[in-house]
Amino acid sequence: MVERDQLANYCAELLDVSSQRDYCPNGLQVEGKSEIRKIVSGVTASQALVEAAVAAGADALLVHHGYFWKGEGQCIVGSKYRRIASLISAEINLYAYHLPLDIHPQLGNNAQLAQHLGLTYGEAIGPGSNPELVRHAELAKAHSDIDVFTQHVGQVLARQPLLIKGHDRPVQSVAWCTGGAQDYIELAAAAGADVYISGEVSERTFHAAKELGIHYLAAGHHATERYGVQALGAQLAKQFRLDHEFIEIDNPV
Repeated sequence: MVERDQLANYCAELLDVSSQRDYCPNGLQVEGKSEIRKIVSGVTASQALVEAAVAAGADALLVHHGYFWKGEGQCIVGSKYRRIASLISAEINLYAYHLPLDIHPQLGNNAQLAQHLGLTYGEAIGPGSNPELVRHAELAKAHSDIDVFTQHVGQVLARQPLLIKGHDRPVQSVAWCTGGAQDYIELAAAAGADVYISGEVSERTFHAAKELGIHYLAAGHHATERYGVQALGAQLAKQFRLDHEFIEIDNPV
């Protein structure tokens, strides 16, 4: 068992939350029970995940994508009201960690995706304000065919990535950033990566890959960000002797 605020304070220190300028609040977003024995984790605090957490008897819901994003309407109406009302009715605490969970060197989405794909964590090549957002690493063995590497990514993530081919060279190095990070493709190309992996794709990404001479894999925003929150949930369960259950609400995007 752990106290609600003790858990928030532990996560804040573990993930170095104060160092990040984010688009949403990181930490406890909706207050519930003062004592926590079971955590349910998931990628996004959708209505489906909230209802699944209620059914699972959770005291806390741990997510990567929570609420109160910069630029969105501030009124608690419609689907936002229904989600929050469901949490409050069941006295479930909602903890959300966005950028701090993307970049943590062990538990983060980038680190966990690298681990699952068999990549070394590599060097940080992200934007000046946050270089840890994008990583770049050499492959242990070059792939002569990008289709073979794409198949490997698809098998690990259990879904086929969208491949945009940008050249005919062997694939010797890879850059990646989970989620909606397609516009870091120029940073990946400048670092000399042969392939860049992210979650989403835009119309402009096709032209960028072709003109920059780099392969691009859109492997799914949801699919590339499933692992960080699971690793954090497992760490909290170990630290405080809690029950932890990851619930997958499938999302093809």
